[in-house]
Amino acid sequence: MTYNRRGLLLTLGAVGATGALAACGNGVGSSGAQTIDARVNATVNQMYAQYPGTRDLAAKSAGMLVMPLITEAGLGFGGGYGRGALRVNNATVDYYSVFKGSGGLQIGAQQYAHVLFFMTQDALGNFRRSPGWAAGANIEYAIPEGGETLAAETTTSLAPIIAVIFGKSGLHMGATLEGVKYTRIIP
Repeated sequence: MTYNRRGLLLTLGAVGATGALAACGNGVGSSGAQTIDARVNATVNQMYAQYPGTRDLAAKSAGMLVMPLITEAGLGFGGGYGRGALRVNNATVDYYSVFKGSGGLQIGAQQYAHVLFFMTQDALGNFRRSPGWAAGANIEYAIPEGGETLAAETTTSLAPIIAVIFGKSGLHMGATLEGVKYTRIIP
């Protein structure tokens, strides 16, 4: 079997991304329900403090999926992972993991939080009935920068799902939810 430099770099990138994800404290292997709920509570409180307009989104939503810490890493091939909870009427009803895979020109690692606001009962029902829901074009992104207010009135009338991405740290290009798969878990 012959090895070339490109294959070696891609393999090292995939191994490195997997190692970074496993070592980043994002809940891989050690997060029980209490730990996930504590992280979800802290994330929601941080979001409300930094972006007060999200309180209106939460009040108007049928439910929200809170992912307190998503870690992405990549060198050629990359991946991302995190765990969180689905909240309906401010109570946890299910736990979910999120996985993201990617390939292409990339290098780096980053962490961020995100919350999906399900603005209709249909959107929430479709998410809960799905054995593995993949985020796609039906998501409206509201990425607040520097304490901006989110206009709940304009976005809720058009989008069944609104994603708020915040708390980014690290050096990696982009933070989108396209190509992300959510799966119900038992912590």
